[in-house]
Amino acid sequence: MIKRIEGFNKYIGVTGFRNVEIEDTKSFLDRIREKTEDASVQFFSANLIAGHEHLYFAVLNALKAFENNLNISNSLAVETLLYASAQRQIKKAVELLGIKAESSEIALLVIAETEDKVCETLEELSKFIPGVRDDNVIALSDEKFGKIKEFFGISELELKAKLEKKGFEKEALINLVIEHMALLAIEH
Repeated sequence: MIKRIEGFNKYIGVTGFRNVEIEDTKSFLDRIREKTEDASVQFFSANLIAGHEHLYFAVLNALKAFENNLNISNSLAVETLLYASAQRQIKKAVELLGIKAESSEIALLVIAETEDKVCETLEELSKFIPGVRDDNVIALSDEKFGKIKEFFGISELELKAKLEKKGFEKEALINLVIEHMALLAIEH
């Protein structure tokens, strides 16, 4: 998925990978950083990602934080990780949603000023990721539903109230995840 972020002159690209085997996460991330210029790149453990919308709104919130000088980190990629995990502490966000050696399903997010740069970076990085490209790992599956609900502290009452407005359980959960991320901005 490649999408323009309105009002910020940025594009994002999101893709997923399954059957990933990374022995040394630090050296893997160091090699990836060497391959990226003029783009922000962030990896996520896909098991707690509630679809493409989850990452889109994490980027949007991060960009707004930078615009309003309310950012916690100095990096757009790290700020996006904070919002995606709804955490204020970088270390905790990395522990909860960052990739680890045991992460077999990962999401890759690229943020750049042009659509071409996003495409180019996604293609280049895909060559170095030891796994199979599969965007289905990003989607909110039945298997991930309960984990995500628990991770974001979404109660049955909250979900039931949102269901009355939305009608579909997965769509309601995605909207609640987005709302929980937005609360991070209010806490500044």
